[in-house]
Amino acid sequence: MIKLADFDSPFGPITILRAKTTGAVIYEQAGNFQSECDSNGISLVAYIHALYALICEAKAHSVLVIGGGGGTLGTMLARNGHNVTMVDVNPASFPLARVYFNLPDSVHCVVADGREFLLSHARCHDAIVLDAYHGDRIPAHLQSLAFFRLVASRLAGHGVVLANVHVANDADIAAERMADCMANVWPGVRLLDTKGLNGRNAIVLAGAVARLNKPSLLITPAAEANVIDAELAQMDFTR
Repeated sequence: MIKLADFDSPFGPITILRAKTTGAVIYEQAGNFQSECDSNGISLVAYIHALYALICEAKAHSVLVIGGGGGTLGTMLARNGHNVTMVDVNPASFPLARVYFNLPDSVHCVVADGREFLLSHARCHDAIVLDAYHGDRIPAHLQSLAFFRLVASRLAGHGVVLANVHVANDADIAAERMADCMANVWPGVRLLDTKGLNGRNAIVLAGAVARLNKPSLLITPAAEANVIDAELAQMDFTR
């Protein structure tokens, strides 16, 4: 790895790295992985491609992403013509995403807590993505029943909610617990997961999600395409 830059932030030191073999750019915050992309800003992480494919299939034009990091999902969506707003509590995230991860100027970036942003903005969105972590955990207030009721009030009638949840192993019920909480707000809740894989990303879906299909690779990155494609193929709806 080649270290490109180190930055201090209110939420821990941020390191930007480049992989020697693939040229991938990596964003780490306080030792936790946040984002990885190719030289064009296309994600090299399977769950980001899953989110992208689900949003495209849902025909969501206006997309709110809570949680920034390198902003790769926002980059991919904006280049496909989506109207993207990204919200991140860390003021260091967006300048780094612009410089090192090719985040387009068309992506509207707001430095704020996700809940506070929703409370202060009444606009409804076709898709709302929750991908916000402090360290290795989703903040408690961003996975509460009150928060999901607030999300529902900012979601268009045909809209979808997508939440990325880290799952340590098959005994980890974090994603199921979030799905159960969201089921108190939306009648249709699904879970996209990869059973048997440790340290994985699961996606909890709610809203108009009943007819969404398993995601596939829609954008081919400059590296790791075969790996991402294989990881997407292993994901399946378990709920």
